[in-house]
Amino acid sequence: MSPAHDPSPVLTRRTRWAVGSAVVLALLFAGAATVASARDDGAPAAAPRTPSARSADAGFARDMAVHHQQAVEMSFLVRDGTQDEDVRRLAYDIAQTQANQRGMLLGWLDLWELPKTAPDGQGPMAWMEEAGDSHSGHEMHGMAGMDGMDRDGALMPGMATRTELGQLRAARGKQAEILFLQLMTDHHKGGVAMARGCAERCTVPVEKRLARGMVEAQQSELGLMADMLAARGAAPRS
Repeated sequence: MSPAHDPSPVLTRRTRWAVGSAVVLALLFAGAATVASARDDGAPAAAPRTPSARSADAGFARDMAVHHQQAVEMSFLVRDGTQDEDVRRLAYDIAQTQANQRGMLLGWLDLWELPKTAPDGQGPMAWMEEAGDSHSGHEMHGMAGMDGMDRDGALMPGMATRTELGQLRAARGKQAEILFLQLMTDHHKGGVAMARGCAERCTVPVEKRLARGMVEAQQSELGLMADMLAARGAAPRS
């Protein structure tokens, strides 16, 4: 696998602490859930089935961890490129939330003793295709960047290309704010479609709840970003 397709990039120093904390929390919650799963009559509950490497549960955890990492990166880039407090506050919230969620997803893969790279022959998003998730697939059709999602580093729906990340890195002021809001809007739309796919197809209850929470939170942020773009005389790309 080439470096451009490595689904487990090295974390920056600024996010490693958040991910590490989230991994610990994920393991603690998983342990608590195991204890709580005991039957009311005191008899031990049947052991939960561990997801397979090709399952929707594992595929979502792997792919969304990669997806989230780019959102964290873009958030730090715009905080370096603008002094606008509203944009910086939004970027901080996104970075904190998605770094913590990324840690939980990677923690579950560790708990399930599954690799953080896809099985041979299974590319990004294959878990949605294998699950036959036509609803989420319809949502992603025509999204900005979807036609080139396997080119220039854009591995999944809504992900920015290397070229776009370079543009965001170089942008300053209002230009940086608009580009960030447009790129993050595309990113959230892709993330919502992926999270809906897990909410419909994943089998681990806590992961399904996390996915539903992602949908609600990112849809709310999509509305906020549309308003912020309008205030700057701009609009989403799609």
